[in-house]
Amino acid sequence: MRVALLLLLASGLTSAGASAQTYPMQTPVPRTTSLPALRAMAVSREVEERFRLGLDALSAGKFSAAAAEFERAIALNPPEPKGSTARYDAAVAYANLGRYDDAARNLRAAIALDPGFLAAMANLVAVDLARGDLSEARIVADRYVALDPESARALYSRGIVALRAGDARAARDDFGKLLRANPAYAVAHYDLALAEERLGNPAAAERELRSALVLAPTYARAELALGALLLKEGRRAEARDAFVQASRNATDPALQNLATAMRDSISI
Repeated sequence: MRVALLLLLASGLTSAGASAQTYPMQTPVPRTTSLPALRAMAVSREVEERFRLGLDALSAGKFSAAAAEFERAIALNPPEPKGSTARYDAAVAYANLGRYDDAARNLRAAIALDPGFLAAMANLVAVDLARGDLSEARIVADRYVALDPESARALYSRGIVALRAGDARAARDDFGKLLRANPAYAVAHYDLALAEERLGNPAAAERELRSALVLAPTYARAELALGALLLKEGRRAEARDAFVQASRNATDPALQNLATAMRDSISI
């Protein structure tokens, strides 16, 4: 996250016995009576204070308070990079509140101010997926990949959009490219397995799921998907073992209950 930095300048202290040559007198801080200049200084100080309060609220999980502080900063129309950063941070707060339309609005505004703001693009894709706006998500993901074609996050974002849109072939291409450069990306192996399964390639799907589990042995969702794939192929004993592991490793109660139900449905 880009955060504006406030530089604090400390003036030096002179010793009573020191020579002026060794310790030169400090230049007085320029003063102004210009109303526009004074107004600009006051606005700048308020923007800095709103950022401080907003970031403190984000860190404390007080997302409503954080959103309010960043909205006040935005209303002051700060210059770049503070303008896009305030909108990005407001979006983070709104996303944590489940206010995805407000999050998307702020992320679009951040990108309009800073067209190369990749973190805002990545988060807009995620927010659009939560909103169900696959059309905008794909446009933003394509732009993200165009700006950073080797980025694992960019490729993963576009692959997820393609998978959600039912374009398993495009998803396979993006996840495959990502994994050729980053083979230790366990979640990409899982999502590539989903694409392969939808394309009618169960052997490739099983290989990717097992790769994910080698990298992340307690990856319950991958274990559950492996169990479902094995059950579909009639490998009931192996499937039951996978469901047992998934139920043991799941931290999400819904996922744990599903794995347990699948395990109990198989009689050996």
